[in-house]
Amino acid sequence: MTSAERDPKFENLLIYLTQNRGFDFTGYKRSTLMRRVVKRMQSLTIENFEEYQDYLEVYPEEFDDLFNTILINVTAFFRDSSAWEYIADQILPKLIRNKKTSDPIRIWSAGCASGEEAYTLAMLMAEILGAEEFRQRVKIYATDVDEDALNQARLAVYSAKDVQTVPDEVRQKYFEIVGHHYVFRQDVRRSVIFGRHDLLQDAPISRLDLLVSRNTLMYFNSETQGRILSRFHFALNDNGYLFLGKAEMLLMHSSLFMPLDLKNRIFTKVSTVNLRDRLLVMANLADDQSSNRLARHIRLRDMGFDTAPIAQIIIDINGILVMVNEQARTLFALSPKDLARPLQDLELSYRPVELRSLIERAYSERRPITLTNVERYLSNTEIQYLDVQITPLQETDTSFLGVSISFHDVTRYIKLQDALQRSQQELETTNEELQSTNEELETTNEELQSTNEELETTNEELQSTNEELETMNEELQSTNEELQTINNELSERTAELNRTNIFLTSILKSLQTGIVVIDSSFNISIWNYMAEDLWGLRTDEVMEKSIFSLDIGLPVEQLRSPIRDSLSGKKQFQEMILDATNRRGRQIKCYLAITPLLGIEMQGAVLMMVDIDRVNSMISTQDMEERRQQE
Repeated sequence: MTSAERDPKFENLLIYLTQNRGFDFTGYKRSTLMRRVVKRMQSLTIENFEEYQDYLEVYPEEFDDLFNTILINVTAFFRDSSAWEYIADQILPKLIRNKKTSDPIRIWSAGCASGEEAYTLAMLMAEILGAEEFRQRVKIYATDVDEDALNQARLAVYSAKDVQTVPDEVRQKYFEIVGHHYVFRQDVRRSVIFGRHDLLQDAPISRLDLLVSRNTLMYFNSETQGRILSRFHFALNDNGYLFLGKAEMLLMHSSLFMPLDLKNRIFTKVSTVNLRDRLLVMANLADDQSSNRLARHIRLRDMGFDTAPIAQIIIDINGILVMVNEQARTLFALSPKDLARPLQDLELSYRPVELRSLIERAYSERRPITLTNVERYLSNTEIQYLDVQITPLQETDTSFLGVSISFHDVTRYIKLQDALQRSQQELETTNEELQSTNEELETTNEELQSTNEELETTNEELQSTNEELETMNEELQSTNEELQTINNELSERTAELNRTNIFLTSILKSLQTGIVVIDSSFNISIWNYMAEDLWGLRTDEVMEKSIFSLDIGLPVEQLRSPIRDSLSGKKQFQEMILDATNRRGRQIKCYLAITPLLGIEMQGAVLMMVDIDRVNSMISTQDMEERRQQE
């Protein structure tokens, strides 16, 4: 949502929250933030943002419920176990090896919620260093803006469900069972420092060896993410590590961090320096007495010029292009063929700025000429900002050899100016927050300890956010459970269908009549055991074959016309007696009835076959038995 599309009434509500409670949500993604505020309004049956602001003025206790809705605290011990295994096996041992045995180790868990990830870090470090060395060397700063979550984290009391993801051996070592709850070990707990801080308004903790901020950045817009990552970059030591969540890639900020293990979201800091401090000023040529030395180092000078970090060109006194470094070739699409060409023949002479008049001015005034924030329009409609400096190159006898022109890309600095100004304004509220924090933490011994933690971490200042991705994962889990229920129902229906098929097969086997079912293409679908007994072919030999292709004692060609009449619906029932030869080679009279297959979508016919002689024999036998019983 662009600024032009933002709801002014919603923006007024955000300003009200900032002015009254010090929570600045303007950097959050508007779609996510608005959805959560509307959710809270719906629970109160409030329809618009103006009414909700009035409600907050009348009922100030509503602020707590609103912030709990916005700041969803979703965390767990050893969440994403594969990532924590990589941290334990690869990152923490390497971090410890890079430190002297007496050096402190500083870790920051930003957006710690109820403290599970901070205590996970404590357990891993204590396992590697041992409890005694851990207490002496390690400080873990755990911060969040949600006071309720921080209070829960300070207590370090968790339910049995909360600690299920902790390995049994580790759980027994670092948790004590008190009643129905698990309490984190107190001597290790003292090295974990909790405090309230806002990543957008407070400055970062510095000199860090590891910074953990998992699925926190994803709720901020791109500009705000850049500000936060710049602070993270400042906070980390040069060999420090940044541990993010699965939803965070840092694709837009590769100049600050580079991936060490992208799958587990582990990044290392990219060391950078101020480009303004690295501007290259071309040196004057040496006099005749040093020509031999210049000859020995001419190649080194040329290589240094070509690899300079800013774009630079050299124009001689006659206006001829004599040198271009690699950055300038890339920036202005110049090639070696352009060397020795007059500057006036090049597009660079008038775009992005008229250089020829500036060169003449540098010569006449005998000093460097600097232009700042020169706009250069790129082909993709983007604007690039350059600082241009024209430096006259002067011989010792005051004559000029030419000029050096450098182009410094300051686009990034221009875009960050507004963000820096806002940061300075935000820092002005720090002293007031510190005073409030001290007063709140002085009531109990635990609060006295928390006061020291707050003062230490607040001076270095944090920001935090919430994780909504875990909520989405829970919804997916619910969907999976529904799919499992559907699978169970399908299994029950399959079992019922199997029982029906068994029942149908039993009926067909029980009939003392040959039953054959064919489809509309005359292919056999059912061939019961009496048909097998009549014609000597097994079911697997005739299934899906045309009845007219069978080599049996039944004159099947005589059935073609009756079957077609049945399939077309011309005749509903047909019967006939055919001369046939059964599987034993005996001549029989075969009674055959043809009936259309009705009641289902598939079109076909049912053929019933009976050996008349056999039936008569059975009837005669039955009559004789009845007479014998009567006598």
